[in-house]
Amino acid sequence: MSTPDQPHIPVLLEEVVAALNPRGGDLIVDATLGAGGYTRRLLDAGATVHAFDRDPDAIAAVQNNPGKWPELAGNPPRLVLHPRRFSEMVEGLGDAGIDKVDGVVMDIGVSSMQLDQAGRGFAFGSDGPLDMRMSQDGLSAADFVNEADEAEIADVLYLYGEERQSRRVARAIVAARPLATTGDLARVVRKALGYNPAYKGNSAPKDPAIRTFQAIRIHVNGELDELDAALDASEELLRDGGRLAVVTFHSLEDRKVKRFLRDASSAGQSTSRHLPQTAVAPAPFAQVSKGVRPGEAELEMNPRSRSATLRSAVRTDAPPRKPDGAPGRRNVA
Repeated sequence: MSTPDQPHIPVLLEEVVAALNPRGGDLIVDATLGAGGYTRRLLDAGATVHAFDRDPDAIAAVQNNPGKWPELAGNPPRLVLHPRRFSEMVEGLGDAGIDKVDGVVMDIGVSSMQLDQAGRGFAFGSDGPLDMRMSQDGLSAADFVNEADEAEIADVLYLYGEERQSRRVARAIVAARPLATTGDLARVVRKALGYNPAYKGNSAPKDPAIRTFQAIRIHVNGELDELDAALDASEELLRDGGRLAVVTFHSLEDRKVKRFLRDASSAGQSTSRHLPQTAVAPAPFAQVSKGVRPGEAELEMNPRSRSATLRSAVRTDAPPRKPDGAPGRRNVA
């Protein structure tokens, strides 16, 4: 649901704000600026926000609308834009002379702005060029489906789309090449899996193109590797008492966040009462929330929120971990 005044609705907004508990003077990172819904609320609460986005359209939309974003021109500014990947938060903030922050929020995956622009090639519901690149450079979805071998396509569909018939779909994609548009790809997938887009009603099966589009988008943008690196960066950046809030939209993302917070909040706990007690590193996160889902009112207002899950936690004073669990910054790709 959208209106001219508010074309994009931030998901779980009230729950995210509650998890971050922003106060005047706080320094908070919005790792995924998008349309700026979270950033606007954080600024209104008196926080200073450093906002990251690798999509040049998202950065330009804020820069070109100073009336809506007067905080850009403050002295010092309370809104600072970083046109770079959120996996580069440590480096980006370091360039600004910042090494610790009070909060980090991430809204993972494709944004409503990207989905709603057919020319970006993310959505199969409207025909557009087969692109899907968040940063608008590098390997496109068309490059991948037209140049990768069948086995690689099948692996991507299985791993990132959880497509059980990935080999059948990959074989159909290769046979139909070249594919130029989102419509081309959606039709190939539907035909391969015997899906009729004319199906209607609550009992109709979910369009199988969803799984293929998700898989290719994740692969083209390296989304899961980006998420791993961003979670590690948040552990490095958050000060004692700092808050992390992460919104995910599918199970692959949510499992990564859940596992990260589980491991980061249990670093100081023994794994078995039958093993000898040994010295272990203190846990860098505490107060880990269970997954929070949208309520009925939000689902009715914004159907796109139906798959969203929020997980949050509070940083302790423990040093960040290395990959082996020892104190010290973890290596991020």
